[in-house]
Formats: sequence, structure tokens, C-alpha cells
Amino acid sequence: MRELDLADIQGGILRAYGRLGFPKGRSFFLSVHDGLKGRRFVEHLRPHVTTAARWVDPKRGEPLLRTRHPKVTDAIRAQGVDDYPGVVQLVKPKVAINVAFTFLGLLALEVPTRTLRGMPDEFIDGMEKRAAMLGDTPWLDKRDAIWRQAREKPVHILVSMNAEMDDGGAPVPELEARTQWLIGLCAASEGGVELLSGHGPTQAQYQDMSAVLRDDAGKAAPTNKEHFGLSDGFGDPVFVGQYGPKAVAIKQIGGGKLLPDQTWAPIATGEFLLGHPDEAQEIPGAAMPLEFSRNGTFMAYRKLHENTASFASYIKAQGETYASVAGLADLDEAQATISAKLVGRWNDGVPLMAAPTFQDWQAFNADLAAAQKAGDKAKLAAIAFKYVDFIYRPDPDGATCPVTAHLRRMNTRDMLDPHFTSAKPKDWMGSALNNRRRILRRGLPYGSVDGADAADDAEHGIVFLAVCASLFRQFEFVQQQWLQYGLDFNAGSDTCPIVGNHDPGEKGPAAKFVIATDPNGTDAPFICERVPQFVEPRGGDYFFVPSMTALRMIGMGIVDPT
Repeated sequence: MRELDLADIQGGILRAYGRLGFPKGRSFFLSVHDGLKGRRFVEHLRPHVTTAARWVDPKRGEPLLRTRHPKVTDAIRAQGVDDYPGVVQLVKPKVAINVAFTFLGLLALEVPTRTLRGMPDEFIDGMEKRAAMLGDTPWLDKRDAIWRQAREKPVHILVSMNAEMDDGGAPVPELEARTQWLIGLCAASEGGVELLSGHGPTQAQYQDMSAVLRDDAGKAAPTNKEHFGLSDGFGDPVFVGQYGPKAVAIKQIGGGKLLPDQTWAPIATGEFLLGHPDEAQEIPGAAMPLEFSRNGTFMAYRKLHENTASFASYIKAQGETYASVAGLADLDEAQATISAKLVGRWNDGVPLMAAPTFQDWQAFNADLAAAQKAGDKAKLAAIAFKYVDFIYRPDPDGATCPVTAHLRRMNTRDMLDPHFTSAKPKDWMGSALNNRRRILRRGLPYGSVDGADAADDAEHGIVFLAVCASLFRQFEFVQQQWLQYGLDFNAGSDTCPIVGNHDPGEKGPAAKFVIATDPNGTDAPFICERVPQFVEPRGGDYFFVPSMTALRMIGMGIVDPT
């Protein structure tokens, strides 16, 4: 088991804050006008950055005083001692703070050229120059002002804040206090660092974010929904060193890599953290010195607008057609089925591979409700695994889950095994060709949607963060080859039905999506025609997320590439 230096790694890499009690967030973008003053700003910010070091959470009843040895802890507590030499404890913060830099930001902070030239080409280019590859070109003019004005006021630094909330659904007061603290820190830089405005239609100073909330006995509770009404956040990659032995044994199932013997294991650390061995059993070259790159990573920040009215109306219309063709009297069943086929999961997150039909889905949820009512922990654990523990070998033709569904494109699991259709288990390679394309998904929804009066032009969507060691090999490959193209799935130029670019241009064909049927049966496939644009990028960029060691090197101006 690899031991990671958690105190050297920024917390947002290992932790999905939105699922850990931080349902509120703000993203701040800054521009550096003076290198020396900018470095002083970074050095003042650094002590407030949240690391991946383990913390205790008083809300969960965890003791505030712990050591690795329970007997020592008990002895200290028996003496009534609140503090004890050698005992280090971290209490879960109300607000988690992390920081990242664009290439131009590192340049503005006067990081040595020899270090900068070791950075990967895609990071040096930045997201705007990669627009054609990413499929963003049609939407460049729709970006928020902060990205459209980037040539005059370039984005150099991202400061992210994730916060807890109160029972009414408002962020805890500490978030606003931290916001004012950051504004004051910029002012104290005496023109060295500027907080940029230009988010959304109001040109706000920061990008506000919030989990979609629900009412829970009069209290606001966060959900894993986004504004299309779909549940998200299942099956995030699990890598070596991310969790302790007990947790990783559970979380690697469905979240790790599939071995040839069909068991699961955590993915190599180097796929997500620089300076560690990756799935090729190599430590790739990185910016020098090694201490500058090690325990850092790269991140693609993308603001994705959701056309909720178009999504709802399309599902309704296609559901009506599907009901007519399939002879279904229940329109709700037809619409739910269309949505599930596009996504690969039912709207509550149950995968099609676990519940292929509407009736299977209803039975799945009935079993879940019965287990919850009975308090059957073993049954609940078995059901929980069904959300993530599945492969596509039993469904080579996509009759259960379409081969071009969003879920199947984002994580192909065993589908690209060269011996995928072989009946000989000794030939199987598991997910070997997929393991080098995985990304950590972070972020939160933004804006709100009126379910009774949804509108495409309102301000709502998802701030999506893709974290990986290689933006080119991981994020860009998935975005270009699997989401914006369909050749790997024998679907020609068909794009992802949810986040793909469906803009046909002036002469291009309208986007379509094929719902396959059993090739041995008599039913014809159902074609979802003229798929509208559901998701539109509103801007973003590529960022380097340094380790705490590298952050101090940047702030103190002591990066020595020799």
C-alpha cells in the first residue's frame, strides 16, 4: 500500500468536497500585475490552503483528540489535557480553500523559464487554443465575460472555496467572511493582484455554486442531482494511496481498474498525481525540479450551461414517440426509459446494467425501500455495490445500455478489451485500455431551475473540474475521441447524447442517438432524431494544482530548476 504525503497534497484532489459536507462553493479568478507582489500574495494565502491530511469531524461525533494509539489517547483524555506535545489534530474546516495556476499565471509569478518549458504543451496553450479539439468552437462567443476578456485581463490564479451550509440552505457565515478576507488580501497587494469580475449575466466577482437542495423535514438537504434532474457522482476513480486499506477494499469495486481475472484494484497513483508511477509503471517526465511537480496535478475548469427546457421537452417528445412504437400505455415509463438510455442510468442513478427495464428499476427500488425499512445493513451494502459494480461484457451490442450512452463513453470499463467478445476468460484483459483515460470529477452545480417554468436562457449548469496527471492523454482524449466522436463505439461521428456537440452547422446532419435492441430479436432499433444541444460551454481554462511544497516555492520565489 503506497503511503502518500497527505499534508503535501491539496485537499480538492483527493476529496470530492460536494459529497463530504461542503455543498456550497465559490470560484475566484485573479490576475497578477506584479511578480513580486503576486508572490507575496501567494505566500500570505498558502497557510490557509486546505490539504488532504486527515481531519476529524465533530458533527459526526468524532473525538477532537486522537492519536494513532487509542490507549495513549485515553490516557491523555483522562488527565483532562486539551493539548499535548506531539499530538497533531486537524478539525474539519467550515470552508475548504484550494489554489491553482494557469501557465500564464506561473509566468507572471516569474517561475523560471527552465521550469516552465517542462510543462506539457496543452497546459501552455490553454483551453481557448484547444477549442477545436474540445468541440468548443461554436460556443466561444457565449463564454462569460471573464473568459472573453482574457487577452486584456488574463486569468492567472484560481482560488476555490467550498463551504458547509445551515439548515435553511444558506452557506455558513464563514464563507462570506473568507470572501471578504480574500478581497482584502488582493487590496493589500497594492495593485499586485486583481480580483477579476465577469461571471454570468451580472458580471459577478465570483462564480457561485450550490448543490441542488431538497426539503428534509423542514431542513434543506443537499442532493447528488444536477439541473436535468439526473443523479450524478457515481464511480469516481479510486487510486493507490487515496484511502486506507479498509476503505479502498470497498471503494475500488467499480471505481478502480478491472483486472483480467475480473477482480477490482485501485488505479496507479501516477494517473492522478505527478511524480508517482502510472499505469505504464513509469514516472513521466515533468517540470523541474522534481519537487515542483511531485504531488501536484492538472485540472480542466469548465463552466457548462444546461439547456434544461430543451432537455425536458425532448425527453417528453421522444417518450411519446417511443410509447407509440413500443405499444406502451404509460408515458412516464416511456420518458424515463428514453432518459435512461441516453444517460446509461435511471434518473436516480441506478445503472441500466443493474436494472435493464422500467419494471426492473421499480423492483430494484422496492428492494431498496424494504431493506431501508428493515434496517438490513447487509442487503443495503449489496444494493449499494450494484450502482458501481458492473461491466459491459454481458451487453456487447448495447441492447441493455446503448454503447454510445453518456455513462458508457465516460468510462468504457471492459468494453475496449481487444478480447471483449471472447468466450475464453484466460484471454480477457479487463479495463487495461481504459485505465489510462480516467479522470477525477469534481465541481458543483450553479444557478437554479424553476421546475414549473424551465428556461434554456436562465443561468444554471455545472462547474465541472476534471483532475488528472495528463490533460492531453486523459481529459482531452475522452473529450475529443469518446464524447465528440463515436468511432471507438462503431458509431461513426455520433457524439455523446448528453454533453456532446450537436450543433449541425450550416450543412451538417442533425445529431441522432440509436437505442439498440436484441440483435437476435425482431424489434427494430429506436432512433432518437435531431438531438438538440443540451450542454454549452461557458468558458474555462487549464490549471496546475501544485503541492504545498511547490506552492511555498512559488510564493517565496525559490524555484531552482537546476
